[in-house]
Amino acid sequence: MRKICFFDTKPYDKTYFDLMKDDYGVQVEYFEPKLGKRTAFMAKGFEVVVAFVNDSIDKETIDILYENGTRLIAMRCAGYNNVDFKAAYGKIHIVRVPEYSPYAVAEHAMALLLSLNRKIHRAYIRTRDFNFSLNGLTGFDLHKKTMGVIGTGKIGRVFIDICKGFGMKVIAYDPYPNKDFDINYVSLNELFEESDIISLHCPLTKDTFHMINSDTISKMKDGVYIINTSRGALVDSEALLEALKAEKLGGACLDVYEEETDLFYEDMSYVVIHDDILARIISMPNVIVTSHQAFLTKEALQNIAETTLSNCREYFDNKPLNNEVCYQCGKGDKCIRENNKRCF
Repeated sequence: MRKICFFDTKPYDKTYFDLMKDDYGVQVEYFEPKLGKRTAFMAKGFEVVVAFVNDSIDKETIDILYENGTRLIAMRCAGYNNVDFKAAYGKIHIVRVPEYSPYAVAEHAMALLLSLNRKIHRAYIRTRDFNFSLNGLTGFDLHKKTMGVIGTGKIGRVFIDICKGFGMKVIAYDPYPNKDFDINYVSLNELFEESDIISLHCPLTKDTFHMINSDTISKMKDGVYIINTSRGALVDSEALLEALKAEKLGGACLDVYEEETDLFYEDMSYVVIHDDILARIISMPNVIVTSHQAFLTKEALQNIAETTLSNCREYFDNKPLNNEVCYQCGKGDKCIRENNKRCF
């Protein structure tokens, strides 16, 4: 039986991996801690490690894994900005789940907007106390408002369709426009200037890091709403807080946060939070925060388990790694995936 180990285990992960592991001929050992330099030793003897977006897969962690026999890291997520690919190249292959459910994330983004705009979360708390006052619960019609969508991959396109269903005017920016879809592309500056609501659906790269900052916020309409269900570091949290305090922003819907690694996915209700920026943001009446749960649907969890286990089986069977993230690609060097269609 082929063995893999699994870090940062949550009950919902085990449910779907346990349902499928026998079909893929693997035995899974689950570890609760996140993967990092202090926990990497736990993977000794495991050729394959399953990791997640908030694990710390830096050079030191990779070196420990490699010395202890690991040759594949299977990310059970689409994001991989937490992986040091330079350190991994030539030692450990990295695979991922490129997509699991664009509908899950897009629907959650709209759910956040609807909840914040129509004060659903506040109304719920009031009525639980039999307070049926409507004071302070006024929202606005989404109909005919301008939604600016940054990033038009699968999630962005699904979100655009949802917005059109509400009768919204949608404009979009993407450095690589998709000509096969009816999308009204504009420049990034135009999007900032014209949007009533801005939703982020792009990956985190050196070009998108802190793309929402004090300068870009100053170009936006007064009262604009920001939605981020992609990556926390797309938004400069300090600039966001200052804009909320100055009432430049009308509201923020956040499923991610740039310093979320030690907080999200955990019960921190009995702990003093030392991140003053996050504490202030959460305290704002015009902010709603969820803990990176946009992906969390039954369909998405099933697809994540299926693709992750399929990635592991491809490795064990010495087949091409169809979902490998290649370090060489896009760096100006000739990609050498001709070698069994693997990165190295």
